[in-house]
Amino acid sequence: MKPREHFDQELQQLSDSIMLMASRVEEEMSIALAAYERMDPTLASVVGDLDRQVNKMRFEIEDRCILLIAKQQPAARDLRLIIASLNMIVDLERMGDQAKGVAKALRHLHGRPRGTLPPEIGAMGHMVLDMLRQIKEAYANRDVVQAQKVANMDDEVDKLYARAFTQIMYQLAGSGSLQEAENEYEVLRVAREFERFGDLVTNLAERLIFLVTGSMDEVNIEPDVAQN
Repeated sequence: MKPREHFDQELQQLSDSIMLMASRVEEEMSIALAAYERMDPTLASVVGDLDRQVNKMRFEIEDRCILLIAKQQPAARDLRLIIASLNMIVDLERMGDQAKGVAKALRHLHGRPRGTLPPEIGAMGHMVLDMLRQIKEAYANRDVVQAQKVANMDDEVDKLYARAFTQIMYQLAGSGSLQEAENEYEVLRVAREFERFGDLVTNLAERLIFLVTGSMDEVNIEPDVAQN
């Protein structure tokens, strides 16, 4: 195998590793969201095991990127892939931390009736999980238009968070005890974890745009394309 062919193979393996790590984060957040919707702290305990796997993957990929830079003298396009990968794995690891944060909050919310929770929080969880699935597809296809559409979805996540925040603050103001106030804080924590997860998916979208175009500028999306 020629040196360039071997290097291309290593770069493809790097991309595959990013996809695998993103899939592990997706699994972690899927379980955290299911645990929240069921108010099931037992299910939430699985999230911690997955998060340790995500952390391990981050450092393995980081080591691989450093070796590629040190040994291969990559060209500009190749270097973009490696640098984007180094940034993506940090965001993915943090996304795993957000899922773990949801699981931790559930330890305090166990037994709370679902009807007392702002519906926007569950909607946020499903939306950010869909964002991650879409950015995985965009990454696999190097699709910058889809990446920008994913980034634009974060505006709706922010709106949901604002509505949930208002409701939680209203409940917090009416708390009759320290325990009730702490309980509302944990609800807010879940909302915040989902909101932050969406921010980090947006970071992935921006990294993908940089990887493909060499620029962090937004991609122009025609109205009819954006609606599809």
